[in-house]
Amino acid sequence: MRTLATKPRGWDAAVAAAILLLAGALALLLFLPRASAPVSVQIYQNGALLYELPLNVDTELVIGGDYENTVTIHDGTVAVTHATCPGEDCVHTGPQSRAGRSIVCLPNRIEIRLVGEADVDIVVH
Repeated sequence: MRTLATKPRGWDAAVAAAILLLAGALALLLFLPRASAPVSVQIYQNGALLYELPLNVDTELVIGGDYENTVTIHDGTVAVTHATCPGEDCVHTGPQSRAGRSIVCLPNRIEIRLVGEADVDIVVH
């Protein structure tokens, strides 16, 4: 059986270089950090807004109710660091820093929302 050997032509190197250049530009667009709008933290209890705080200012507050939640804003993240509610799911959520995320304590009816310009992976119309 005979194999066909093809030789590179003059434009093959130019096409390969163009593909590599486009791949590099796409990688830069995807992986370089983007400047985003400031993120703020909104804390609701029973559907009512209690606090709106900037995410870039370290703060710690204790929110009462049926149970007690300690909300800590530190180094650009927000977390429930202590809770007296059963299960402590809000504590196990861990620190959050991206807009569009939230932390919820159902027993104490607390919702912590991070608002601002959300990081979007894809938009479908």
